[in-house]
Formats: sequence, C-alpha cells, structure tokens
Amino acid sequence: MDRPYPDPVKHREIGFRNPHPDPQQARSAVLVLADVEGIISASIQGRARNTIHISYDLSQICLRVVEELLFELGFHLDNSLLSKLKRALHYYTEENELESLNITRDQDHSTRDIFMRCYRCKSHGCRDERPDYWRKYL
Repeated sequence: MDRPYPDPVKHREIGFRNPHPDPQQARSAVLVLADVEGIISASIQGRARNTIHISYDLSQICLRVVEELLFELGFHLDNSLLSKLKRALHYYTEENELESLNITRDQDHSTRDIFMRCYRCKSHGCRDERPDYWRKYL
C-alpha cells in the first residue's frame, strides 16, 4: 500500500513578545505577510492579540524563512522554551518533508523580494525627489 504524499499546506502559529515599539506588532506582521508569495492566509484569531495564524504552501516557502523575515524586519518573536521546541520540531519536519519530495527552492530570491518591497514602503533619506534633468547639476 502506497503512502499518500503529505499535505503541502501547513498551518502554524507565530507568537510575539513585548516590549516592542509597535504595540500591535502581530497586526503589522499580518500586513507584511499578506503579499508574500506562498502565504495563503495570515490572521489574528481569538483573544490572543500577540499570536498570528498563518497557512502557507510548503513547496513555496517554509516556516524558517517566514520567521527569519519577521526577525530581520524587527519583530520580537516569542522565545520561550515551549516556542523554541515547537519551532525546532517544525523546522526539522519541514526540511525532511522537502527533502523526501525533492523540492528545492531559491530562498534568496523570495527573501530578497520581500525585503525590497518593505524597503520601498519605508520613509528614508535615500530617495532623490528631484526630477531626472535636475540631478546632474548638483
């Protein structure tokens, strides 16, 4: 009897901890993850306002990439012992599942696109507001 392939759609919870400059960092994380390729849904459910629920397609993105992205963007992820154990278990099972299905991804490409989109949305001093024809004079 053949074993069926595991479901590539994964459902996970990501917890955040305080203090953080953004009091609604879970809501901000949902907005960041809404446009990420491979993320099917991201939402805050229930009364726990510091936890988000995400569904994603493992063949396109994994939990490690999602959490590394959130960490790099400055979100404070929950690092309690229980969260670390769950995280390690999810990372291990996802890596094994991807290896058994012979799925390889270009992690750098997807991560770079996410950072570029977030960089464009931030206000910073790296933009020259002058028209192109005035830039060569200064």
